[in-house]
Amino acid sequence: MRILTSLYYYRPHYSGLTVYTERLARTLAARGHEVTILTSRYDRQLPPLEQRDGVTVKRLPVAFRLSKGVILPTMLYWGTRLAASHDVIHLHVPQLDAAPLALAGRALGRPVVLTYHCDLRLPPSPLNWLAGKASRAADSISVRAAHAVVANTRDYAEASPFLRRFLWKLVVIPPPVEVASPAPAVVGSARARWGIRPGERLIGMAARLATEKGAEVLAHAMPRVLEQFPKARVLYVGQYLNVLGEEEYARKLEPLLHSLGDHWTFLGVLSDDELAAFYTLCEVTVLPSLNSTESFGMVQVESMLSGTPVVASDIPGVREPTTRTGMGRTVPPGDAGALAEAIIQILGSAKELRGDPGSLKRYSSESVAEEYERLFERLRSGKGPLQRE
Repeated sequence: MRILTSLYYYRPHYSGLTVYTERLARTLAARGHEVTILTSRYDRQLPPLEQRDGVTVKRLPVAFRLSKGVILPTMLYWGTRLAASHDVIHLHVPQLDAAPLALAGRALGRPVVLTYHCDLRLPPSPLNWLAGKASRAADSISVRAAHAVVANTRDYAEASPFLRRFLWKLVVIPPPVEVASPAPAVVGSARARWGIRPGERLIGMAARLATEKGAEVLAHAMPRVLEQFPKARVLYVGQYLNVLGEEEYARKLEPLLHSLGDHWTFLGVLSDDELAAFYTLCEVTVLPSLNSTESFGMVQVESMLSGTPVVASDIPGVREPTTRTGMGRTVPPGDAGALAEAIIQILGSAKELRGDPGSLKRYSSESVAEEYERLFERLRSGKGPLQRE
């Protein structure tokens, strides 16, 4: 199949959405499909056209930004032109341009599949209010024009004020998750490079430093954790400097994190091998997300595949991995006290929650790509989407 995929940001941009799309595109390409990514040239240093892991990436010029989004004047032209030579149109939202591309795909007689990653919630400001209104209008057009709508979990779809109106189009396909098996030498090197001292109790968090991720909840929980485990330390993985749209949030958080001193360490964006070492070294990882901008949290499955239990927020979608597998705990979102007690409990008995990583096979990139293939083929043959849990 020839698959045209559209989203605002693609690699080397780092976010859960771009990682999801990259893993799926790369796996589909390895399975013999022609995959084209149509995205923004958000950094002018990036080439307008390149091949990455067997995937064609076409980047379009950015006229200006609207909150975290980008305005791409040539998207409709290139989207329509490329759609005519592809078999399936796969759109990732939130994305304003998904609406005209979905309509163009319909007009050309191409199956249109929309992967709905999350409800968009932006910090209050006049610009963000405008961006939110535009995004909701575009999503409404996109979903109505799409032949099928994919979500990570039914739990999230039923809780979403927007998505639950379109459950008849819903196909549940979990996100693609990959984690390397770290070599002992890599783990040893990471231990030395990150300055991990004997006896430290390592708590991991992997996320962009963004408002919805709830880093401050973990920071507020740490004094209570340190009462029980004075050598506890947070290793924070992910972009934390110059995160687009989150500069003010980072400034507000800085004094709180500074007060924790050596008990909080930013590691930045890691390679696949380093990330695997991170999960192996940590005794517990946390995902203290705050709202519906977070719909799943692939990092918690990565952690579980490494045998490391998770504490996650009890919100739709995010709570699914811990409740399905028993490899962790769920706590009320924003409750630093509950988060602290869950971390303390796991640090005291982590082995009891390690579970069976084999139960997570449904999240592999191969399994997820197969599910998408079946969906694409059904739509190409004129059948409706087969709903899956």
